[in-house]
This record gives sequence, structure tokens and C-alpha cells, in this order.
Amino acid sequence: MLPTYLLSLREGLEAALIIGIVLGAVSKIRRNDLSPAVWLGTLSAVAVSILTAVLLTSFGMSLEERAEQIFEGITMLIAAGILTWMIFWMGRQARFLKSELEAGVNKAASSTGRSAVFWVAFLAVVREGIELAIFVTAAFFAGDQSQISTNIIQTLAGTILGLGTAALLGWFLFATTVRLDLRRFFQVTGILLILFAAGLVAHGVHEFNEVGWVPAIIEHVWDVNMIIDEDSLGGQLLKTLFGYNGNPSLTEMIAYFVYLITVSIFWRRENTAPAKAPAASQA
Repeated sequence: MLPTYLLSLREGLEAALIIGIVLGAVSKIRRNDLSPAVWLGTLSAVAVSILTAVLLTSFGMSLEERAEQIFEGITMLIAAGILTWMIFWMGRQARFLKSELEAGVNKAASSTGRSAVFWVAFLAVVREGIELAIFVTAAFFAGDQSQISTNIIQTLAGTILGLGTAALLGWFLFATTVRLDLRRFFQVTGILLILFAAGLVAHGVHEFNEVGWVPAIIEHVWDVNMIIDEDSLGGQLLKTLFGYNGNPSLTEMIAYFVYLITVSIFWRRENTAPAKAPAASQA
């Protein structure tokens, strides 16, 4: 539940900030008649995101044995790749998100009005929603597949609580004009999500070990299940959060540490360099 909560909180807060900025821009140019178009675009994006999550999860659950392992492995690696891109992209764009969105709304309002504003809101929110759908699917399959009903409940609970917290935090920020250091927020959550993404990479390689796509080299580098059983509550929490495996293969561990070290180096370089405005604006 914790991974889906963290992912939903981050993605939900991004979406909440986007909606608030777009509504604020509409109000600033005194075009409150465009607000329904903003909400319609937002709700449409939410519907598409939910449908994407349901389809991905249902498709994965309909597969069996080898096909399911391949699907899970591919999903894990895709989610890790998107998550990595999102962490770096949002860390850079946090300071400039407001000005870019406001420029997009002003341009849309001066052209085709409601239709253009709808698409500004829809495209901005649906990107967050589809990313979250992929992350939630990956987190679901990273959980305990022997207890499907419990896994579903925990995944839904984490997602709903995360989005609810994000909505309340977003409303509080705009209602009270409290300034949140977005760059610092995304830095802190980014560190946790890098660890989560490393776990997804390792889990993906593990699935490919199972189907024979990636050789294990050494099937079990160590076995610490006697200390922390991966099927215990603590083991399941560590598995879902950080890709814990009590008896990992050599290639699984290589993938985990290569990803973690490589991304950490770029992450440190990114966050010690002075922020620069983006060369081109994209809504």
C-alpha cells in the first residue's frame, strides 16, 4: 500500500497543481466561463487513466505462467524507465511549470476558447494519470500474487489515500496561498522513488530469469529468508517498496546496483547544478 500511496501522492499533487494553475490562469484573464472546460478536461483525463489501469491490470491477470512472467517483467522495466524520466523531468520543471501552463492557457483562450482550454487541461492531467496507471500496475504485480484480493485492496487503498492526500494538499496550498518548495518536495520523494524504481528493475530481471531470457549466472547469490522471509509481512513490504528478494540471482543484483548507482550519480549532478529555465515551453 505504501508504494502506491507515495506514487499517487506525487502524481496526484502534480495533477492538483496543474489544475489549480490552469484555473488560476483562467480567472486571471477573467474568463471564468472557461472553468467548466477545465474540469471537463480533467475528468476526461481521470476516466482515461482509470480505464488504462483497469485494462493493464486485467490483461496481466488474464495471462498464465510464462506469458504472465514476460508481461510482468516488461511492465516492471517500462514503469522503471518512465518513473526515472518523470523524477528528473519534474525536478527540472517544478520552478517553471506555472509560467508554462499560464502561457498555454492564455494562448488557448485567445484562439478557440473552450475546446483549446479543454485540451490544455486534458493533456496535462492525462500524462500524470497514465504514468500513475502504469506505476500502479507495476506495484500491483510486485506485491504478493498469492493473495490477489488482499493485493487489490491494498493497491486501491494506497491509490485512493494518495490521491486524496494530494487533493487536500493542493487545495490547502491554493486556498491559503502557502508557498511550497516544489523543487525540495520532488527531491525528497525522488530519492524514495529511485529506490522503488531500482526494485522494479530487479523484479523485472527476476521475471526474465524465470523465463530464461536473462541468465541468472548464479541462481542464488545468498539466502537471507531465515532472517527476513520474503513471504512475511516485513518481507512483502520491503519487496513492494524496494524489490527485496531473500535469495536473488547474480544478474538481478547486478541490475539493481547498476541502476541505483548510475541514476544516483546523475541525480546528484542534477541537484547540485544551478537550475536553468527550459529552452522551449511545453504544456
